[in-house]
Amino acid sequence: QVQLVESGGGLVQPGGSLRLSCAASGFTFGSYAMAWFRQAPGKEREGVSCIHSDDGNTYYGDSVKGRFTISLDHAKNTVYLQMNNLNPEDTAVYYCAAEPTLLLLPLIPREYEWWGQGTQVTVSS
Repeated sequence: QVQLVESGGGLVQPGGSLRLSCAASGFTFGSYAMAWFRQAPGKEREGVSCIHSDDGNTYYGDSVKGRFTISLDHAKNTVYLQMNNLNPEDTAVYYCAAEPTLLLLPLIPREYEWWGQGTQVTVSS
């Protein structure tokens, strides 16, 4: 059974930084993509970033390019999202997702089978 557990969310002031972690367990597949999505109240789930296990290729949503960085630690089976220069529009529940695949997937929720429970990020002064 695949499990994804996010951590690292919290309250931060505008301009601040946070690092989210997603620890994966139960992976039995060799190649996979992992992604971060977020969902603000009353809005659709939005793709933030994704990374592929084999070549480390990454993709970012337009709203976070240049501010967020995704990375993958194979030894720990953990994906990270470093978020810098946060602004109130980044406030949302952030979800980790995973899918066995040989290719980097688009940032579309239906492409991913496994999901974490989410972690709240609030950017406010």
